[in-house]
Amino acid sequence: MEYPRVLTIAGSDSGGGAGIQADIKAISATGSYAASAITAVTVQNTLGVEGVHPVPPQTIAAQIKCVLSDIGANAIKIGMLHSAEVVLAVRDALNEAISKGWIDTGDPESSESRVNIVLDPVMVSTSGHRLIEDSAIEVLSKELIPMARIITPNLPEAEVLAGCSIHSEEDFPAVARKLSCGGRVSVLMKAGHLCGSEVTDIFYNAETDSISSFKHPRINTPNTHGTGCTLSSALASYLAQGLSPDDAVKSAIDYISGAIKSGAAYNIGHGHGPVNHFWNRIKKI
Repeated sequence: MEYPRVLTIAGSDSGGGAGIQADIKAISATGSYAASAITAVTVQNTLGVEGVHPVPPQTIAAQIKCVLSDIGANAIKIGMLHSAEVVLAVRDALNEAISKGWIDTGDPESSESRVNIVLDPVMVSTSGHRLIEDSAIEVLSKELIPMARIITPNLPEAEVLAGCSIHSEEDFPAVARKLSCGGRVSVLMKAGHLCGSEVTDIFYNAETDSISSFKHPRINTPNTHGTGCTLSSALASYLAQGLSPDDAVKSAIDYISGAIKSGAAYNIGHGHGPVNHFWNRIKKI
């Protein structure tokens, strides 16, 4: 018997609602095994981020290679990468792991074989704290995004990566295609930053050159800390289990929508609280 295995590469959140902590919860709740490589230690709670302490790039790379050489992975989730040096270290470690066969690529006889890398281009925390250096954004775009199977930017992140303003959901398909590295990387555009009683996320599947929309009601709650981390981790988990990109995206959106709804009325801390990661497993945290 084998678990679907997901390695998450991201920063640690001492408050437990986002980052590595949210990733491990989401991957576990959706039925996969979570391993981790920590890129930074943040000092934060529900009120905000008070400090970011990067892990040395060589230590990040060593974590990745140590885990993958032994445990392997069916999918990789990438979150907070603080600097250009860290981006390059992650790129090199993953390339080595791929060349040595430590990451599952599906059926080796199929032309459709892909490495399941889900990249969440984390730039700003829910409380508004900047989590990436300017120099890292260009390197991320050129060196790591092209390696991904799916990226999951929210509206502000998509604007930075695409170099344009987004005014409505009607802009999403064109921006998603612009971010797809010439039709090689699929893009899940998250609409949570737009106004309205409903949220419509757009998924551009680069492998089929198709657009899907996912509409769900907006839930009025302050407990939205870590939603991006949670969604991207669930997506990686479902890809690790063999779901197609379209089915994995739908399942991940259903999961995060349920986690937000289930956790909406809980009181944890005095700011932006977490979602209920285990809503689909138990009724209460």
